[in-house]
Amino acid sequence: MGLTMPPSEYRSAHPEAELTGADLVTGLAGERAAALQAVMFDMDGLLVDSEPLWFQAEGAVVARLGGSWSPADQHMLVGGSMPSTVKYLLSKGTRTAEPAAVAGWLTEAMISLIRSGPLPVLPGAAELVTEVVTAGLPYALVTSSEPAVMDAVLARVPVPFPVTVCAADVAHAKPDPEGYLLAAAKLGADPRRCIALEDSPNGVAAAEAAGYRTVAVPSVVPVPDRPGRVVLETLAGMTLEKLAAMSGLAVPQGSASSSGVGILCENRGDHA
Repeated sequence: MGLTMPPSEYRSAHPEAELTGADLVTGLAGERAAALQAVMFDMDGLLVDSEPLWFQAEGAVVARLGGSWSPADQHMLVGGSMPSTVKYLLSKGTRTAEPAAVAGWLTEAMISLIRSGPLPVLPGAAELVTEVVTAGLPYALVTSSEPAVMDAVLARVPVPFPVTVCAADVAHAKPDPEGYLLAAAKLGADPRRCIALEDSPNGVAAAEAAGYRTVAVPSVVPVPDRPGRVVLETLAGMTLEKLAAMSGLAVPQGSASSSGVGILCENRGDHA
C-alpha cells in the first residue's frame, strides 16, 4: 500500500519533528545546523549509467511496434513510470499491442542488457554510498523502476541497499512525493532532515515535494538551478560532510565522517 502525505501534513502529524536547540550540531564551517538523518539515492542516471541501456531497450520495443526512436523521445521519459513509458511507446508505433505485453518486452530487454553489457557506476556514487554506510547513517534507494529491473541493477553494483522503494511499492510514481515519503517512513526519518540525490526533473520534483534537501546531478535532461536546490555536474570527489553542508545540514557528531575518518572505496565502474 502506498503512502502519500504532503510535507505540511507530515509536519502537522509529527510535531516532534520540529527543530529544537538540542537537535542542532556543528557543521563544516562551524555553524549550527540540523543533523542529517538519512540519505536517499536515485538509481537510473544517478547511481548507475543506465540511461544508454534504456535508450536501446526502448528503441527495440518501438521497432517491434513498427516505429522509430530518437534521443528526444528518450528525454520525454527520463524519470518516468512504466505506465507513462508504455503509453508513449505505443504512441510511437504503427502496430497495436496490449500495454502489459509492451511493459513485459521493455522489462525483459532491460534485464538482458543489464546482465550482459557494461553498467558503469557513475563517478563518486559508490564512494558516497560507502561513506554513508561507514558513518552509520540510514540510507535507501528510491527508484521508479520495476522490481525486476532494480534487482538486476543491484546485483551488479558494488554497494548494498538493504532498504529500497521501487515502482511496486507506491501507487503514484515520481514526480509524486509518495516514494520519498515512504522511504523516510521506512527509515524513521524526518524528510526535512534527509538528502535526496536525483538526476531527473521528475525525481527532483518528487523529493522537493516530500520536503527533502535535494541535490540534482543531471544526466541526460537538464535540471534548472533555483534557490534551495543544489545542482552538481558530478558526484566525483564529493564527501558526505560537503554534501550535508551544501544542503544546510550537518553530519551527526560522533560518526566516522564527522570525525574525519578517511573512506576508501574502489571505483569499479563496469563489473560483472
